[in-house]
Amino acid sequence: MNASVRLSVSSLRAHKRRFAGTFLAVLLGVAFLAGTLVMGDTLRASFSALFGDATKGTDAVVRSADAITTPGESQGVRQPVDTALVRTVERVPGVAAAAPDIQGAGQLVGSDGKPVGGQGPPTLAGNWITDPKLNPYQLAAGHAPSKSGEVVVNRGAAKKGGLKIGDTTTLRTPDPVKVTIVGLATFGGEDGMAQVTFTGMTQADAEKYLTAKPGEAANIRVRAGPGVGQTELVADLTPVLPKGVEAITGQESARENTDMISSQFLNIFTTFLLVFSGIALLVATFSIHNTFAIVVAQRTRENALLRALGASRRQVTASSLVEASVVAVTASAVGLAGGIGIAAGLQALFPAIGFPFPQGDLVISGLSMLLPLAVGIVVCLGSALLPAVRAGRTAPLAALRETAVDRSGASRGRAITGAALAVLAVGATLTGVLVSRSLWLAGLGAVLALAAFVVLGPVASSAAVRALGAPLDTLRGVTGGLARRNALRNPKRTAATASALMIGVAVVSLFTVFGASLKATMDQTVSRSFAGDVAVSTPSFGAGGSGLSPKLAPAIARQPAVEYAVGLGRGVAQVDGKGRALTVTDPVALGKVFDLGDVRGSLDHLGTDGIALTRKEADAQHLTTGDTARLTFTDGERENFTVRAVYGRSELAGDYVITRAAWAPHRTQDSDSLVAVTFKSGVSAADGKAAVEKVAAQYGSPEVQTRDEYAQSSAGGIDMMLTLVYALLALAVLIALLGIANTLTLAIHERTRELGLLRAVGQTRAQLRAMVRWESVLVAAFGTAGGLALGAFLGWVLVEASDGASDSAFAFAIPPVRLVVVALVGLAAGALAGLRPARRAARLDVLRAIATE
Repeated sequence: MNASVRLSVSSLRAHKRRFAGTFLAVLLGVAFLAGTLVMGDTLRASFSALFGDATKGTDAVVRSADAITTPGESQGVRQPVDTALVRTVERVPGVAAAAPDIQGAGQLVGSDGKPVGGQGPPTLAGNWITDPKLNPYQLAAGHAPSKSGEVVVNRGAAKKGGLKIGDTTTLRTPDPVKVTIVGLATFGGEDGMAQVTFTGMTQADAEKYLTAKPGEAANIRVRAGPGVGQTELVADLTPVLPKGVEAITGQESARENTDMISSQFLNIFTTFLLVFSGIALLVATFSIHNTFAIVVAQRTRENALLRALGASRRQVTASSLVEASVVAVTASAVGLAGGIGIAAGLQALFPAIGFPFPQGDLVISGLSMLLPLAVGIVVCLGSALLPAVRAGRTAPLAALRETAVDRSGASRGRAITGAALAVLAVGATLTGVLVSRSLWLAGLGAVLALAAFVVLGPVASSAAVRALGAPLDTLRGVTGGLARRNALRNPKRTAATASALMIGVAVVSLFTVFGASLKATMDQTVSRSFAGDVAVSTPSFGAGGSGLSPKLAPAIARQPAVEYAVGLGRGVAQVDGKGRALTVTDPVALGKVFDLGDVRGSLDHLGTDGIALTRKEADAQHLTTGDTARLTFTDGERENFTVRAVYGRSELAGDYVITRAAWAPHRTQDSDSLVAVTFKSGVSAADGKAAVEKVAAQYGSPEVQTRDEYAQSSAGGIDMMLTLVYALLALAVLIALLGIANTLTLAIHERTRELGLLRAVGQTRAQLRAMVRWESVLVAAFGTAGGLALGAFLGWVLVEASDGASDSAFAFAIPPVRLVVVALVGLAAGALAGLRPARRAARLDVLRAIATE
């Protein structure tokens, strides 16, 4: 074994350039994985510290015991508590202070007239708690609000909105309220709770604008007296609290807030990054395997001589694996350092571009270091294992051969195996998306399709390269013909080199097709369901924004140019024991402005005890018109509603519809998410839109859009998502390009004598460089073409699977322009990857090259 180690180290020193691409591939993959894990740990610790510092003066929180959680949401909606309960709490022994905490949505308008925040993180408003230890916000400048209209805003929101103390602006609650800024606040020492905005009002104003009626609060914050622990305080509070109200410790409340951030954002975000780390490492696997396979093939005579001199198969295999181990450990260790640098860079970058990340020291756990190190080593050794075993099987007589012939690309067994995998992939996919609607079968089909492409690569590469390279004979003459023949000489190597790029392009194409399909689906949904002329909405996604005033739709409806104006509000309730989102609206106008499909029953007379629901939900709940549905609201009230209508499509209208009169007794802060408007016959689009904009200006100037503009803005987040996806996938494409460059460099090394002979018979340096570059482009073209085909197929699978998992009809769309751009980028990347190997080839000394054995 010692001899194997010495031999491996000597070989690495002599041929370290051969492993440069492998080293970089492992380094980049490990760095991305380590950076993701370190960043996730850092963010969780930062949020935990932020909530802990901000609430360290709160020893207990009194709140409603029950919460109603709707599908897709981790945090439920709770019933408010009576602020009169503060006096009861203050009389409990051990309580030093108690204060109501009123919370709601409130969005500030900046000095430029545009809303502040709302693009994801919440925009909050509440009462300013006068006890500085109970208030999670600390006054940093100015004074607390003392009369109606005065507010304190967090310093980060003021900076974003260009606001300062003394300025008068509008607060959307969602009704517009004129406020004067009298103070600036911090949260846990920061300018705010990440990118969340907060406006603190007097208690009277908060009750007036943020609650359904005075005397309600989201919870009551309690501070313990000296020597009283949090658990002891909760135990003392519990006996005096009314039924349906509970007390939890301040630490538990902070932990719940941290867990909410983790479940709603951090886990999704880090999982998203880990998926791309996996893609990068998968691409790296192909590049690493190809490098070791070429190195082993080039050392056939060397390994055969070792066998002839007495080395065993095990020793030759061990020698190759030791080389791989050295590369793996060294590259992975450097990758860990790179990962820490990536995490530090992202921590500085994301707050600058608006992502809600708090500041804090990097948290580097043992798992964040050991896992990427282990993954890097396993990936590298696993990729090198088969080439190492192949090296150990080298026969001693191979030392007498001039070259080895690779026929594996044309293997009949490979062709049969690949064809079988392709048939299974198509069968599983079609069954999963068209017959049984099984996501598992669709996913299995996608994995089998990827495997089929990899296995069939060497079989298909010859025909593909001939077809793709055919124009080169005409365009580039002899140089182009030589490039095509070089790409054809080793089908397996060409396919293995192209496979890494193929996976990167396939994932890019997959998300491109899926993004285009989502846009087409949104356009189809709006065109089919929305029969109105304009839509009034607030441009926000996630939890941000304050919504639209419920008074806006009636005000618009009173305009002479308007036929119908219907607002869509949101409520929550348990329907027969299951949490569901309710659409609160005027059902009659809803049926006029939205296409609800086939309607059984009538929407005209829902009243205060009627409900309408989609056919899908009716079937799931075993309900039909005339049946009774039992609804439990957040205030604890249980009421029976009669099903008076069952409609075919939910899409924009939602699954459950009740009237505003039915919702009014149970509402908290009321708002609409959308107001849809239909003009009277003969009213032009421009005149109608101008009339609506004039009314909307009195309610905080929300955006008024045509139907097409609304569809485009609703899909606006898709382009942002695709931009992030492309940026992350750039790493996988970079690793693939390193693989192509490394393969060409190694190929030039084994063709040294051939290249010297070409130069000797008259080939110029420029022609030699062009030949190598075009070979690189052909390999990239093969990988790009395969990636586009695979990505389009997987995109179709994802769209069909999503269609089966949703009651909305998904539209499949292929964006030709974007896919052409992807193809051109792939070809340009191939040309770029061939630049350095081409320069090295052109610098070869002719006489030395000819003399090379």
